Amino acid sequence: MNLSDIAMFVAATEAGSLAGAARRNGTSALQASRRIAALEQDMGIRLFHRTTRALTLTDEGERFLPHARTMIDAHDEARAALGVEGGLVTGTLRVTASLAFGRKVVTPALIDFLKLHPKLEVNLVLSDDVLDLVAQGLDLSIRVTSRLRDSNLIARRLADNPRGLYAAPSYLAAAGTPQSLTELALHECLPDGSTTYWTFRAGDRTVRQKIGGRLSTHSIDAIHQACVEGAGIALLSEWDVREDLASGKLLPVSIADAKPEPMVIVAVYPSAKLLPSKVRLFVDYMRERLSV
Repeated sequence: MNLSDIAMFVAATEAGSLAGAARRNGTSALQASRRIAALEQDMGIRLFHRTTRALTLTDEGERFLPHARTMIDAHDEARAALGVEGGLVTGTLRVTASLAFGRKVVTPALIDFLKLHPKLEVNLVLSDDVLDLVAQGLDLSIRVTSRLRDSNLIARRLADNPRGLYAAPSYLAAAGTPQSLTELALHECLPDGSTTYWTFRAGDRTVRQKIGGRLSTHSIDAIHQACVEGAGIALLSEWDVREDLASGKLLPVSIADAKPEPMVIVAVYPSAKLLPSKVRLFVDYMRERLSV
């Protein structure tokens, strides 16, 4: 297989058209079509369904894509290691993060990271779903979590993620401030999705406190907004409420002798073997940035 043909295949997939792939590679759409046709002939499979308006992957193309990206990335890393690119990080860094954390923390970090590495490109996928990194062709995920679900993945701790209970002054004025977990159970709480309890650390014990509320959602952004508007008490990360605390839109709710279970921010990637320098550098960058 010709690596240039593989690179054209990946470019066509990301651009969604032969014309877009051609522009990325500084060639014509006709030449792009010929390269992909040559790759298909070499492999003995059809990679794309082609119409006059769309270019979509076949099942074989979907299965080949993550391997193609791995080959391109390995080539880029080898060139960088040999100094072919003058020591600059190249290629495309594919990152996923949750919607709220990705928007407020990861996106600004990536923008600054790109300024440090002018030859690097980034593809950022924001989703509250836990995506399959290998199947989706992603390099890494930045997650806020208490535990990892997939033991086949490599996780590197980036920073602690302190959490707390918060409410709007209007809510506390109307409903009062709970002083204990028992009192908290009587309040309007804003759970994440189908969660019916929150976990707290009380001394050396872990306590699961049942909570209730009329509004629940899987969207942390929606929980945050509802909290600011006085709909109830929310369990949120400190990074998510800093501006609201400073402006007085939210107030902390302290429960005697109990604190929300701590979580951590981690970088998750499929394998530690031959970790591309673009991934390693971004993970190191995020760890340093979050430690400030």
